[in-house]
Amino acid sequence: MTKDLTHGSPAKLIFFFTIPLLIGNLFQQFYSMADTLIVGRTLGVKALAAVGCTGGISFLILGFAQGVTAGLSIITAQRFGAGDDDGVRRSFTTSILVSAITTVVLTAVSVPLTHNILRWLDTPAEIEEQAYSYIVVILIGIFASMLFNLLSNVLRALGDSRTPLIFLIIACLINIVLDFVCILVFHMGTAGAGFATVLAQVISCLCCLWFIAKKFPILHLHRADWRITAQDISAHSRIAFPMGFQSSIIAIGTLILQVALNGLGSNAVAAYTAASKVDQLAIMGMMSFGMTMATYTAQNYGAGKFDRIRKGVKQCLLISVALSVIMAFVNIVFGKYLVNLFVEDASSVIGLAQVYLVINSSCYFILAVLFVIRYTLQGLGKSFVPTLAGVMELIMRSIAALLLVAPFGFAGVSSANPLAWLGSAVPLCIAYVFILRRMPAGDTPPAEEAPLPDCVQK
Repeated sequence: MTKDLTHGSPAKLIFFFTIPLLIGNLFQQFYSMADTLIVGRTLGVKALAAVGCTGGISFLILGFAQGVTAGLSIITAQRFGAGDDDGVRRSFTTSILVSAITTVVLTAVSVPLTHNILRWLDTPAEIEEQAYSYIVVILIGIFASMLFNLLSNVLRALGDSRTPLIFLIIACLINIVLDFVCILVFHMGTAGAGFATVLAQVISCLCCLWFIAKKFPILHLHRADWRITAQDISAHSRIAFPMGFQSSIIAIGTLILQVALNGLGSNAVAAYTAASKVDQLAIMGMMSFGMTMATYTAQNYGAGKFDRIRKGVKQCLLISVALSVIMAFVNIVFGKYLVNLFVEDASSVIGLAQVYLVINSSCYFILAVLFVIRYTLQGLGKSFVPTLAGVMELIMRSIAALLLVAPFGFAGVSSANPLAWLGSAVPLCIAYVFILRRMPAGDTPPAEEAPLPDCVQK
């Protein structure tokens, strides 16, 4: 079930590896969107706003967890590309240990502070309790999100992007059913949507564990694989935690923006929530091609195939930018009809959502480049520049929140994402060009531990 991305046409491999990844990301989005859609249609606009205003908190905490697991799998992919089966298993056990510690810390810190965080964000009083009921359940279930992302990223590191998709689809369908059951049958309100999400994630974790036990002997662990050294932990942490902090830094900018958005009232929050869900669907293709480049680059780096990395990046950029133009057209023309799925008979909300979609979709080409270059650098084990790019996103979103919302209102809020994309893309592209020039020409034999060459050291 493993797939070697170090041989064959780069464009073809990247495209076909991305398809199940894209479908999986879409279902991941449907996963979270199901809560928003069902809550909005069954509990009303205020409940929709309550779930929506917790998005920044989820991004801050769960985004950190997802970034960490994605970073841990980079070492796994490099070991697999180098043909080091023992190294793959040792990377897996190290990833399990680091993930477990991270889960305990995140849960212990976030759950007791949930009420305070909502108040710091100036959450409207009329939706605060509903927001708390939803997000506290999600945070208690951090363990499920962490485990599923860890297992999914390890499978993708070994070239299997299809299996996580299958289990994600199953979990998504279960989540939708449980949403209706918890909200309409048991009348659990927004807490029911959170409970449905966590339980569906637990089921997807169990499916992944079963599949690994049955189909991935390379991941069958032995006692010797648990002899984790300080060097193992250090090597994984140097990539994983900067990727996690990168997500959190971006999320902090989102939280600052959320404060400004909350000040515009419940209708603005609902419009932003609905439009951002449509927007997130539209960018899934670009994100998926970027995520593919992390695995593609890591495997080829482990195999010492540097020319192949260069070629893959060029081809992936062409595909992703072309896709961004198509999705921008679709979103601008048809996006408002999708927004209507989330709210009923709320023309003012739909009008605001259309403003968001036009401003964001017009800049998708910047995001396409950002994703490909960012994940390529991460696949090389580069951690500093993507983190710096995250800081730039924080700065640009903060500028939008502090300087643009007052004079331009909802349009100022909507401009935050394009500004953040531009601020992030500039240092990423400069760094990639610099690294490209210093990268060894041709191919080199893979080293046993595949240490980073000077051109891609932190």
